[in-house]
Amino acid sequence: MKILSIIFSFSILATIACAQAPTKKDKSMQNLPKTTINVEEGLEVAILGGGCFWCTEAIYQDLKGVEKVLSGYSGGHVHDPTYRQVTSGTTGHAEVIQVVYDPKVISFEEVLEIFWATHDPTTLNRQGADVGPQYRSAVFYLSEDQKQKAEFFMKKLDESGALTKPIVTEITPFNNFYVAEDYHQNYFKENGGQPYCQFVIRPKMEKFKKAFAEKLK
Repeated sequence: MKILSIIFSFSILATIACAQAPTKKDKSMQNLPKTTINVEEGLEVAILGGGCFWCTEAIYQDLKGVEKVLSGYSGGHVHDPTYRQVTSGTTGHAEVIQVVYDPKVISFEEVLEIFWATHDPTTLNRQGADVGPQYRSAVFYLSEDQKQKAEFFMKKLDESGALTKPIVTEITPFNNFYVAEDYHQNYFKENGGQPYCQFVIRPKMEKFKKAFAEKLK
């Protein structure tokens, strides 16, 4: 399985943390959708946390069958949190992406394969220089089918011996999704010259594109 041979090649190596990005505007200034997820008939949704959402968003935006990706916050206990609140590590939320995809083109299993191959699922509450519960590895399942597939895939990967440490990915039922501030959306595409993009996201994207070339748009 491809994921077994490449999973560690995607470790974040940067010294600049996602949380160090400047806050351009407060979320309260915007009228954003909150927890409701509505998709067109025939499409499905996955909610994934793999560290800084700028990285995970950039990866899934380039996949065939992915119709839309939104960065946001899930799994916490504070209603409608801001980025500043989430990065404090006190709201219980993880930085996540909401992936709307066409299952006729890309399956949930493929979505999971790419998820586990493009971050380190063995580090608790951390991805590289990004440290805190908001950067935890997480799958927020929206159905029993998603739960079973995520648990099965994670178990097989753990048992394969491909990883030197156990997987700590949280597999938990979906309870909320709050869309992140506008400036977080399409971050890599619109801010490719920023240091975090240059030193963290771009190298990761280059490795991802080589490993999954056949799945790219």
